[in-house]
Amino acid sequence: ETCRNTLECLLGFFVCLLCNLHLTIDEFQTYSRKKVAWICLSALNSTFRLTPDHPLITDEEYIINRAIRKPDLKVRCIKVQKIRYVWNNLEGQFQKIGSLEDWLSSAKIHLKFGSGLTTEEQEIRRLICGPNTIDVEITPVWKLLIKEVLNPFYIFQLFSVCLWFSEDYKEYAFAIIIMSIISIALTVYDLREQSVKLHHLVESHNNITVSVCGKTAGVQELESRFLVPGDLLILTGNKVQMPCDAILIDGHCVVDEGMLTGESIPVTKTPLPEMNSSVPWKTQSEADYKRHVLFCGTEVIQAKGACSGTVKAVVLQTGFNTAKGDLVRSILYPKPMNFKLYRDAIRFLLCLVGTATIGMIYTLCVYVLSGEPPEEVVKKALDVITIAVPPALPAALTTGIIYAQHRLKKRGIFCISPQRINVCGQLNLVCFDKTGTLTRDGLDLWGVMPCGRNGFQEVHSFASGKALPWGPLCAAMASCHSLILLDGTIQGDPLDLKMFEATTWEMATSEDDFHIKGAPACAMVVKPCKTASQVPVEGIAILHQFPFSSALQRMTVIVQEMGGDRLAFMKGAPERVASFCQPETGK
Repeated sequence: ETCRNTLECLLGFFVCLLCNLHLTIDEFQTYSRKKVAWICLSALNSTFRLTPDHPLITDEEYIINRAIRKPDLKVRCIKVQKIRYVWNNLEGQFQKIGSLEDWLSSAKIHLKFGSGLTTEEQEIRRLICGPNTIDVEITPVWKLLIKEVLNPFYIFQLFSVCLWFSEDYKEYAFAIIIMSIISIALTVYDLREQSVKLHHLVESHNNITVSVCGKTAGVQELESRFLVPGDLLILTGNKVQMPCDAILIDGHCVVDEGMLTGESIPVTKTPLPEMNSSVPWKTQSEADYKRHVLFCGTEVIQAKGACSGTVKAVVLQTGFNTAKGDLVRSILYPKPMNFKLYRDAIRFLLCLVGTATIGMIYTLCVYVLSGEPPEEVVKKALDVITIAVPPALPAALTTGIIYAQHRLKKRGIFCISPQRINVCGQLNLVCFDKTGTLTRDGLDLWGVMPCGRNGFQEVHSFASGKALPWGPLCAAMASCHSLILLDGTIQGDPLDLKMFEATTWEMATSEDDFHIKGAPACAMVVKPCKTASQVPVEGIAILHQFPFSSALQRMTVIVQEMGGDRLAFMKGAPERVASFCQPETGK
C-alpha cells in the first residue's frame, strides 16, 4: 500500500508538471494529495425548482454563486484539514467556504442579512457549506497500533531481535520484546484515551437548539447543525452557548469567553454599527472588530435588546471555520516539529549509523580474511549495527513520555502529540503574558486623588472608612464601567468591580418610577445606598456603553441623572483622556 501511494504521488507530480495547473505546497512546505468531490444542486429540485437562470444562481456576487458550474449546477470541492474549499469558476482557484466574505461592509451585512435568508438561500448554502458541526472521530485502536508499530525504531528492534534469536541470544531478545510490547500498549492506550476525551469535549457543540429568523419562514427552532453563514440568530434569555461565530447587529450581550482566553471575566459585546460606507466591516472596526463578534463555544450570560427584548446576530462562520473549530484543528493537526533539538537528534542517529557502517565494513574485512563461514561473517557484521544503535532506545523514550503524560493528566492537561514532550525537556524558562496568571486573584483600592480648580486635591483614602464625597469623580466611578447585574450579583472586570464597590453605590435595573423620571425602561441604574454620603441625585441611568478598547485605550459611557441632564464619562490612559480636553481650561 505504501509503495502504491508513493507511485501515485510520483505519477501525480509529473502529470501536474505537464498540465497548466500550478503545483502548490501548504504553509509547512509539504505536498498533499486531495480528492476532488462534486456537489450536485439537482438534489434540491425536490424542494424547489432550481434552474441555471434562477436569480440565486445568476447572482455572482458571492463565492457560493461563483462556485456553481452552469448549466449542470455542480460545485467542485476539496476538504483540507476539516475545512471545505470550493472551486471559484471566475477566479480559477479553490477558496474557503463556510464563512461570510471579508469584503462585506457593515451596511451590506445589515441590508443583506438583517432580515434573514430565504428558504432557498438556506438550502443552497446548507448543501455547499456543509453542516455546522465540529466532529472529532475516535481513532480506532488498530490504526493507532499500526502507526506505532511502523515506527522505524520498532522495525529496527524487530530486525535486532531476529538477529539475536539466530545467535541464541534469547534472554536479552525476550527482554526487549516485553519492553516494546508494554511501551506500545501504553502509548496506544493513552492516545486512545485522549482521542475519546477530545471527542466528548466537542460533542455537545452539535446538539444545541437555536432560534433562526428567515426572510420568508419567520422565526423557527432548529438544531445548530443546520446553521449556515448569513442566518439571522435570535438570542433570548441568558446562559446561551454559541454554536457558531456570529456578528451582533442588534442589542447588547455579555459573554463569558473563558473557553478562548482562559479568563472567566464577562465581556460586553456591542452591535455592529450600520455605516454608509463600502469599507469592509473589519477594517471599519479596526483592531476592535472582535467586540462585535460572538465566538463559538463562548457562553452568552446576558442578552439585552435595544428596549425591544430582541437580540439579533448574523452567523459569520460555521463548523471548523469558527474560533472553537480552529482551536480543535490546532490540536488535531499540530504544526510539524522543526526544532533544533529534533534536528540534532536525527543528526545524532545518523552519526551512529555512520559509525555502525564503518564498524560493519571493518568486521567484514577481518572475518573474511580470517576465513570464517559466510553466515557467521554476516551475523557478526550485523551485530555491530545493533551495538552502535541501541534497540532499547524507543522503549526507554516511550517510558519517559508515558510517565510525563501521567503527570500532565493529573493536572488536567491533554496531550495527543506525545513526541513533543521530549522537546519540552530543552526548556529552562516559561514566560506568561497574562497579568493574572501568576499573581493572586483580586486587588485592593487604597484611595483616589480628586482634581478640581485646575489642580489635584487632597487624597481620599478608602482605608479610613469615609465615603467618597459627591462629585464628578464619584459619579464617574459609579457609572463608567462594564459591570452587569446577573442573578442579583454584580459581575465584571475586577478593577471596575473594586472601583464601584468603593463608592458604596448599588446597581439595579430600571424600574417604573425611574422611567417616569427620565431613564429608559431598558437602562441599567446605579443609585447611592443608605451609607453613601449626601448625594443630590436619586440615581444615574447608564444609557449607552462604549466598552474599553485596547486600541483606543479608553472607555466611555453616556448617562443621565434622574430628572437631570445627560452626561458623558470617560476613563483610560491619561494621554488619551487629555486629548479630548480643551487646553485653555487647564490654565
